[in-house]
Amino acid sequence: MNKNLNASLKHNEPENLAEERKKMAFDKTNFLLIAIGMVVIIIGFLLMMGPSSTETHFEPDIFSVRRIKVAPVVCFLGFIFMIYAVLRKPKTNN
Repeated sequence: MNKNLNASLKHNEPENLAEERKKMAFDKTNFLLIAIGMVVIIIGFLLMMGPSSTETHFEPDIFSVRRIKVAPVVCFLGFIFMIYAVLRKPKTNN
């Protein structure tokens, strides 16, 4: 009797795993897209870095195109990509 019970439990495992995967909000692709979005956002913030002005020395690089226009656009695109990655519905295999 114990062998039959163990055999029936092992037989139902793949079905239970498939059901649990359907319950998951994210799949592997979602996590990969989220990671890519995070990298793009980090790159945007790194593009914003640079020397700062002090009381005695003015640094004109704070108004460079890279820091004022390019970096915020890169960050914005990273945030939009993250929103897509979170809202993307995992495909189900039927």
